[in-house]
Amino acid sequence: MESVYFKYMVKNKKVLIIGAGIAGLSSAIRMAVKGYDVHLFEASDRVGGKLHQFYLDDYRFDAGPSLFTMPQYVTDLFRLANKNPEDYFEYEKLEVVCNYFWEDGTKLSTFADHRKNVEEIAEKLSEKIDDVEKHFKDSALKYELTGKTFLEYTLHSLKTWMTKDVFKALTQIHKLDVFGTMHGVNARRFQNPKTVQLFDRYATYNGSNPYKAPGMLNIIPHFEYGFGAFIPKNGMSDISQSIYQLGLDLGVKYHFNTKVDQIIKCRDTVQGIKTLSGESIEGDIVISNMDAYFTYLHLLDQRKEADKVLRQERSSSALIFYWGINKSFAELDLHNIFFANDYQHEFDCISKGSISDDPTLYINITSKYVDKDAPEGKENWFTMINVPYNQGQDWDQLIEQSRQNILGKLSQILKTEIAPLIECEEILDPRSIESKTMSYTGSLYGTSSNTKWAAFARHPNQSPQYGNLYFVGGSVHPGGGVPLCLLSSKIVDDLIHEK
Repeated sequence: MESVYFKYMVKNKKVLIIGAGIAGLSSAIRMAVKGYDVHLFEASDRVGGKLHQFYLDDYRFDAGPSLFTMPQYVTDLFRLANKNPEDYFEYEKLEVVCNYFWEDGTKLSTFADHRKNVEEIAEKLSEKIDDVEKHFKDSALKYELTGKTFLEYTLHSLKTWMTKDVFKALTQIHKLDVFGTMHGVNARRFQNPKTVQLFDRYATYNGSNPYKAPGMLNIIPHFEYGFGAFIPKNGMSDISQSIYQLGLDLGVKYHFNTKVDQIIKCRDTVQGIKTLSGESIEGDIVISNMDAYFTYLHLLDQRKEADKVLRQERSSSALIFYWGINKSFAELDLHNIFFANDYQHEFDCISKGSISDDPTLYINITSKYVDKDAPEGKENWFTMINVPYNQGQDWDQLIEQSRQNILGKLSQILKTEIAPLIECEEILDPRSIESKTMSYTGSLYGTSSNTKWAAFARHPNQSPQYGNLYFVGGSVHPGGGVPLCLLSSKIVDDLIHEK
């Protein structure tokens, strides 16, 4: 009864969404299911934001996010619309989650099978099985105590904090490691520095530094191992494409090559948008999937509010080489990590705005699972290192030096000269990340999580000034990455519905 009444009330109400990133796309679905007249405006000619695809010669590449966890947040969108997710989107669970390599010849694979995974880490890195098991249990406990509160609800409402879940978490706050660093927690638990490095790296999942970030971030391995890691049948961009198709089926109106130039304000509400071409479009609700900084600076013309966003430390960025490789490597899988010898030095360099000569490398190869992504006997390499956000560095020099360091490291560990195997190349750096995705300074996750208060400092999902203006995406709560961006749209949906 409530659903019918709600749809009657919103039938003639218009929602305007700015940006076709994954959060904007999922917001469109949630609003359309509720019965709103939904219009989504995208400055480019494609959907997905960072989560899109492109081709180089005979190779296909996913441009942005490469790890797919917590698929329930995608399939939930289809079930909300009473659609069968499999009619739009198929994926498979990975048995081998990731391969790890160190320059001294140590190799490690992590697995979806919990027992096999624990035994592999303990054996290869000479750790006690009980210590490895305890680490995964602690990660699961952190999620059990805080996951729903911190990820699925606004942190800017008293209602969120007046729940049994919050009370339970507070009674066990000593188990959440909020007052120590991620590295400190891991270093106390494990004997082998390689094991510490293995679990420290999860700080990079939200652009943070394990030597600064709170131990609470040890919740992240649970996303990968508790829920599993997956790959969409047609690559990561299939996530955004399938949600876009669902939107079409639900009647969402998409406006491509339409850049929003202004959000029209009136006292404590917003009344619509104005496009770069000068067209004014009225709306009852506006949802911005644009970086919060750019929303305030360019669309609302509020420099003071924009500067408040910058008070928080920006997350790290990425330097990515998309390579078509004329060879197949049996020792590599979908996800592969080549660790730096001195991990702390790598993060010290990033903190100072530079890049280590020995960075940790991540290589994603979707052609291991999606045959059409590369010609037979060849592979599509998404080769990435973590780098600082753009502060005016000489990126051309940094890119060339990093390219040589990467090729040298890979050639040594894989015992094959990599440079002659590169058939085609495209490069993405913090400058182009900013220009292509409107992520301020090229920081991938908006703000970092390098303090215990970072989660509370993220911009809220509802404007404190304008009651019908909302924010979704990686620059606001709960953060960056596919699952969290999807959850930002759920939070906004809940906030609107409560009204």
